[in-house]
Amino acid sequence: MKPHVVVYKKLPEHLVQRLQAEFDLTLFDRITDDNRADFIAALATAHGMIGASLPITNAMLEAAPQLKIVSTISVGVDNFDLDYFRQRGLMLAHTPGVLTEATADTIFALILASARRVVELAEYVKAGRWKGSIGEAQFGVNVHGKTLGLIGMGRIGSAVARRAHHGFGMPILYHNRRPDPEAERELGARYVSKEDLLAQADFVCVMLPLTPQTERMFGAPEFALMKRSAIFINASRGRIVDEAALIAALQDKTIHGAGLDVFEVEPLPLQSPLLKLPNVVALPHIGSATHETRLAMAELAVTNLIAGLRGEPVAHLAV
Repeated sequence: MKPHVVVYKKLPEHLVQRLQAEFDLTLFDRITDDNRADFIAALATAHGMIGASLPITNAMLEAAPQLKIVSTISVGVDNFDLDYFRQRGLMLAHTPGVLTEATADTIFALILASARRVVELAEYVKAGRWKGSIGEAQFGVNVHGKTLGLIGMGRIGSAVARRAHHGFGMPILYHNRRPDPEAERELGARYVSKEDLLAQADFVCVMLPLTPQTERMFGAPEFALMKRSAIFINASRGRIVDEAALIAALQDKTIHGAGLDVFEVEPLPLQSPLLKLPNVVALPHIGSATHETRLAMAELAVTNLIAGLRGEPVAHLAV
């Protein structure tokens, strides 16, 4: 009898066929209020789960007594209670590495778009307001040669630092759990305290996972330490930031602007003040959203799942 796998996000057909060769599948393109009960019922006989973009609660997992592995199509694992996985001896696989470059591209796009007011001025042109040579009211700020501050220097932070150093001649400050000798040697990066980074950086980029320790770690005190000319970039997780404090800092011109790919609540509510601020570039959580990267993530997640259910080593375990 084949192991049973519950798929809770739409997969490319060739990956479905790959899974069907070894497992009995129950397929959901996504989980909604209309099919949530069916999803929970399917877990009763599940040995494995694969999907993304859904908080997997302990109650859901309690409904799956035969479960061995969950394979998430993401690098972040904040949709799961890791302590529960450890206590129960469940495997949680994820997809680090394959999304690094695409996410770093997104972060640098936010840096450029925020500094040069790309979105705002593109709309200015489309609205027919471009009547002649632009003046100071439409000027942006330089990126080349400005100081980049990275909070976190993992795979994605290092990829952003490479772009900044080699492409834009930016001095790099970083704050991390530990120093990164390679980044210091190859990119001239300098390890500093969080407070010194906030005070000196022209662009402050957050590159941290969401954990109990990082949740809401950026609030009014942190924004007050930043330069009034500084731009804040977040493409990690929205709940790392106290969004109300960020909005106040932007409205009061405590900081110059923000480029955001993530928010406390997603999708971002239409009534959010962030959508009314001209000094904000807001994207719909597109960090890894390219055809190539999302396919690579799905393929890796499938590989992780198959290895786990075969009893083979899983290359990318979060737990």
